[in-house]
Amino acid sequence: MTTPPEETAAQPSTRLDEARAHAEGGRLDDAATLFRQVLETGGTTERAQAALGLAVVLESGGDLDGAREADRVAIGTKDPEYGARAAYHLALSWERSGDRDRAREAWHTVVDFANPAYLPPACLALAQIADEEGDAAQACEWWERAIATRDPRYAPAAAHDLALRLLDWGEPARAQRALDGAMEVLDRKRDRQAHARLAVSLGIAHLEQAIAAFGSVTPTEDSDPEVVPLAIELLARTLPLRGRDEAAQEVWRRGLDDPALGEHVRARLRRTFATDGGEHLWWEDDIEAALRAGALPLLTGEAFGALDHMYAIAAMRHGEGPEGLPAEIYDLLGQLVRVPEDYAWGEALKESFAERLRQVMGPDTPIPPPRWPGDE
Repeated sequence: MTTPPEETAAQPSTRLDEARAHAEGGRLDDAATLFRQVLETGGTTERAQAALGLAVVLESGGDLDGAREADRVAIGTKDPEYGARAAYHLALSWERSGDRDRAREAWHTVVDFANPAYLPPACLALAQIADEEGDAAQACEWWERAIATRDPRYAPAAAHDLALRLLDWGEPARAQRALDGAMEVLDRKRDRQAHARLAVSLGIAHLEQAIAAFGSVTPTEDSDPEVVPLAIELLARTLPLRGRDEAAQEVWRRGLDDPALGEHVRARLRRTFATDGGEHLWWEDDIEAALRAGALPLLTGEAFGALDHMYAIAAMRHGEGPEGLPAEIYDLLGQLVRVPEDYAWGEALKESFAERLRQVMGPDTPIPPPRWPGDE
């Protein structure tokens, strides 16, 4: 038996389709009328769909109170799909209006539905609300629940926020576990920025664990003269990577002051620059002090600044020619100007001087030093 056309048109599913078409075409009043008709005649799922559709069109028309009431009707049907959607829609509505308490209540409703499509963002939203209110422990619980969903979009975001908090609390191992779990579900090719954030946080967690491990090695009366100084060096060189320069200086100081291990620690501190033959060069103490203080770039800048100044004076005088100078002095100036040629930065030093000279004396000024005999 064929259903009469007038009955077909009156079926809730048909009205839902018509209402959606009106909504998509911007005919909000017509859409709202049909959604309300379905609410009066449809079954549970159809009523849930109609209530959610009505909430959307009413919100589009500026009727926020009516939209929220329609969301509550949809939630009341307890439909696992459209009820959850309506709770999600309601939570976003309260968030946009700045009502944190009602938003939190709506997000809890989303969680109660346990719909896997909406549970992850609800957990993340509840974590953010708790964090903003200063309830860090509650925030961590919600972040962990979001991570447990293994949602490729929301789990990484939750893991990143949780890891930052755990690192602040001095729990790098727990942070690492959270990040490892998120990295397993993250699609690196689809979201490179999220991967970068997690990878950096994971590296920081490893650094913090390394710092804790190195710091747990303490000198004793029978300390191994190889292992303990190594731990001191690794700790002192790792701490600055986390911005703890003063702590690194203190580690060096304690190690160098240790009567049994001090010389071993000093050997490790100086191993990258001290001479092998036992000759003590005057600048080594300054380099050591700079390394301990994390000021090696500053010392390097000072040294190059002094070198640049002296080179400019010598090169300028040598470029003026031998007039007025004893031959041996002029030759010494030439040797001085040629010193940088053996270093990787020599050409840069000469070009810096040449550029300043051109700026002062004009672009056609001959640039000293001249070509030397045998330079081809």
